[in-house]
Amino acid sequence: MSERSNKFTDELIELVNLGGKLLNAIQKEFFPVEFEEQCIESFGGNEEEMSAFLEALPNFKIEYQAWYSKAQAVVKQILPDRFSDFVAYYEYPRVRKEVSFQNYMVKDYLQGLSITNNYSGEVKVDGRAAIPEFVQQLNLVKAARDLLDSTLLDLKSIVQADVYDSEIASAGALANSGYLRGAGAICGVVLEKHLRHICERHSVVVRKKNPGISDLNNLLKERAVTTIPQWRFIQHLADIRNICDHAKEREPSKEELDDLVSGTEKILKTVF
Repeated sequence: MSERSNKFTDELIELVNLGGKLLNAIQKEFFPVEFEEQCIESFGGNEEEMSAFLEALPNFKIEYQAWYSKAQAVVKQILPDRFSDFVAYYEYPRVRKEVSFQNYMVKDYLQGLSITNNYSGEVKVDGRAAIPEFVQQLNLVKAARDLLDSTLLDLKSIVQADVYDSEIASAGALANSGYLRGAGAICGVVLEKHLRHICERHSVVVRKKNPGISDLNNLLKERAVTTIPQWRFIQHLADIRNICDHAKEREPSKEELDDLVSGTEKILKTVF
């Protein structure tokens, strides 16, 4: 596998491992007695090892968001059909008449929400209800990891990324040598190919025979594959590319080409 592929695999393994530690942390918070008994059994009474394990546990509320952001990108790239499920375990429903164990999500726990009985003061639902939701998120990340070793995974995007890195590097070298239009043309081709592949991955139908960057960009926005800020950013890159491709346009500036090269590289890494 390429260096990029190996790095991606290693980071995904680290993400799964951190997810396991976060799960242990939230279980310890809400089920301290049961968790301690399980630790004693697992470590065979070795208090030193158990103490080191407990001290290394992360703070769920502090470290979850960083984990969620990385995991979200992984699921979107490898399991796009399950992306909405992954997000749903975090976000609470926009409309809910009451908060219950069934609709209490991870976001509720992070915000410190707990529901008590008005008469007895007994806790009806609290962060314990977020544990099953987080377990499902972790299971999706594990599924993504397992899929890396499966022939079902489309490795085309990873292989393409290696090729695109080389082409972007060539465009940067051309720009630095003063060949601005040529550099812009290369970036435009790379960006267009990448957007086409994203359309394929998300089953976005492209009806136009020879669609340009703007056409593909609009389709991805309409299908909510990309966000409005991403759509605007890609359109800005397309405008610079158009200046480079049309001889009657003014000459592109070095600053514009720098933006195009770095911007194309950014899209390759952030839009899946």
